[in-house]
Parts: sequence; C-alpha cells; structure tokens
Amino acid sequence: MNFLSENLKFLRQSHQMTQQELAEKIGLKKSHIGAYEEGRATPKISAIQQIAVLFRLTLDQLIGVDLRNNYTGNVTAKETLKILSIMVNTQNEELITIVPVKASAGYLNGFADPEYLGKLAAFNMPVPELSPGKTYRVFQITGDSMLPVQPGSYVFCEFVESVADLKEGHPYVLITKDEGLVYKRVYARGARQFLLKSDNTVYDPYVVDGENVIEIWKADGVLSFNLPQPSHLEISRLSDLLTEMKEEIRQLREG
Repeated sequence: MNFLSENLKFLRQSHQMTQQELAEKIGLKKSHIGAYEEGRATPKISAIQQIAVLFRLTLDQLIGVDLRNNYTGNVTAKETLKILSIMVNTQNEELITIVPVKASAGYLNGFADPEYLGKLAAFNMPVPELSPGKTYRVFQITGDSMLPVQPGSYVFCEFVESVADLKEGHPYVLITKDEGLVYKRVYARGARQFLLKSDNTVYDPYVVDGENVIEIWKADGVLSFNLPQPSHLEISRLSDLLTEMKEEIRQLREG
C-alpha cells in the first residue's frame, strides 16, 4: 500500500504547517504540495527524501505505513540510522557527493540539508563495484591512523541504513557528534557501543556510544594521489650487503 499522499497531509497538519510553509522548507511550490496531498502527482525521489528527513522518518515509514494510526512524533526505529538527503541529476539518477577535508566540519551540521549538499561536488561513476540503487558518498580523510591509506585519500563509501548491517572489523567512516568524521575499523560492543581501531598500531583503540554516531558509511574503495616512492636507501643498503657477503665468501674459499 502507498500512503504517501495521506501521510504527507497528516504530517503537515500534525506539525501545524500550511502548504506554503512546508513547500518553503523543502524548496517546492505550494501547488506541488497540494497535488501530492490529493494524489494528483507523485513527488520525485529527492523530494520524498527531503520530506522523510524533515519529519525524521524512514522512506518505508513515510510511504508504506499509515501514520494516521501510528505516528508518535518520531517513529524511526532505534537501530535504524537517519535517512539522509541525496543529490540527483536531470534524469533523477542518484549522484555521488564528495566531502573534501575543507567541507568535513560543515558536513556535521549540514548532512541532512539538501541546500548544503547541493554546494558540494557530485558525480556519477558507472563501475560494477558500485551497485545501482545504493547511496554512495566520498569522504576525504586526514591523519595517518589508517596507514597504509595515506592522508588526503578519498574513501568511497556505501550508506549503512541499519546497525545490524555492520560487518565486524571492516573499515567505516563514522559521522560523530564529538569528533566529526572518523575513519576506523569498527567492532560492535553490545547494542549501544562501538570499538574503533586504527590500522596504525601507534593509535590505541577506543569506544564510542551509539548515541554519538549520526551516520555510518561502509568503506568500499580508496582513491589516492600520493603515489608510493621507491626506497632508494633500502635498495642501496641491500646491494652493499650482497657485495659484502660475496667478499666474505671469496675470502673463506681462499683461506
């Protein structure tokens, strides 16, 4: 069943909004809201996403649940992360948004704001490793805690809708209230805590509370412009050692 039109009208009235006020909040015209509530038109997926974010609902709840009998102000399941805004092209195809280092601080406040995301670069990458129908985002990381992944690398990530989908020990980008963007290997510690580990053993593991985590993104790949350099000194030293060994063998044979 599709309850989108009924839910939209019910949610708007429950929050004492006019059609004009709702339209302004999600960047549409008042006539669009009227058409959606009356079932004369269907909003684009980007608009549905914005509505879900505004009322703190999942897409399934907004579309498939009759909220007139179930709404309590926030029916988002505790183990489900927040629905986030996305960018689409003119063909209504979802784009991959890039969050560079200089924008990571603002992302914490603007992650659910379509206007903020619209200012970030977004692109489409038709490669088989990125599955259609999933939401991806690229985060640029800093620091050396996840070496050999170099500082400044871009991590291609897939949005995690539920904590139950976490893979133990896999690297993830977490958006947290206290630290902002964090790239670590994640281990579940009960239902409400995560143990975060760095690949660089210089850094100690630490625990964060689930309530402190806003978004979780599963790392799928890395793009880096820091090309590895040959270890000239090590190669030279190895050559010297081989020369010394040959000389010692020669002397032993002559002796």
